[in-house]
Amino acid sequence: MAMIKTVPKTIYHANSFCPGCGHGIVIRLIAEVLEELGHADDAICALAVGCSCLVNRSLAVDRLQCAHGRAAACAAGIKRTRPGNTVFTYQGDGDALSIGFSETVYAAMRNENITAIIVNNGVYGMTGGQASPATLIGQKTVTTVNGRGQDSGVPIDIIKQLSQFDSVAYLARGSLQDAANILKTKQYLKKAFEAQLACRGYSCVEILSPCPTNWHLQPVEAMKRIADEVTAVYPIGVFKEGKS
Repeated sequence: MAMIKTVPKTIYHANSFCPGCGHGIVIRLIAEVLEELGHADDAICALAVGCSCLVNRSLAVDRLQCAHGRAAACAAGIKRTRPGNTVFTYQGDGDALSIGFSETVYAAMRNENITAIIVNNGVYGMTGGQASPATLIGQKTVTTVNGRGQDSGVPIDIIKQLSQFDSVAYLARGSLQDAANILKTKQYLKKAFEAQLACRGYSCVEILSPCPTNWHLQPVEAMKRIADEVTAVYPIGVFKEGKS
C-alpha cells in the first residue's frame, strides 16, 4: 500500500499541545496508520482524561470522552456492541497506569479485541507535572521535589505486566526520541491495529514520549533524556506477537 505523503484526512487542525510534546507526533502516526489500513472512517477512540483530551481538537475520528481511567472498559464495551469498528484507547501513563490500572489489566486479561495506546511521559502532564506510576526513581516532579524514592515503589512496567497473559495478541513499546524510533513506533501501531482487524484479541503499544514543560528541559534535551535514561528502565521493542 502506498505511503501517505500529505496530511492524513483525519488530521483536521493543528495540535494544541505544548512545544516539543510528543502527543502531536503520536496522533499523526495514528492518523497515518488508520488511513493506510483503510480504517480511518470506522475508527472509534476511547479517550482518556489528561493531556489526551486535547486529541479532541485535531483527530477527526469518532470519539468517546471517558471518565478518568475508564478508557479500556469503554473501548471494550464499544467493540462488543460494534465489532465491525476499529476501536482504540488513547491514554497517558497517569490515566492508564494509576486510576485506570485495573481497567487496563482486565481488558488484557479478558483478551478484548481492542488496541490500547498508552503515551508514557512519566508525569501527570495536564495537572502540573506530579509524579505518576511511571515516574523514574530519582526523577524530580512537583510531588517528588527531591526525586522519587524507592519508598514509593518502582516504576510500573505495564508491558511486562500484560505479558503474563498468554492470549494477548500484540505488545510493543516504542519511543519518539528520534526519527528512526518514530518510524519503528509507527510499525508497532500498525501491527497492533492489524491484530485487532484479524480478530486476534488485545493489543497494546506503549510509547515513550517527552514532556519538556514538566521535565523543565528544552525539546532536544527531552528527547536525549528518553534515549539516555528512560529507555534504560523501559526497553523498547516487540514483546509479544501472536500468530495471525
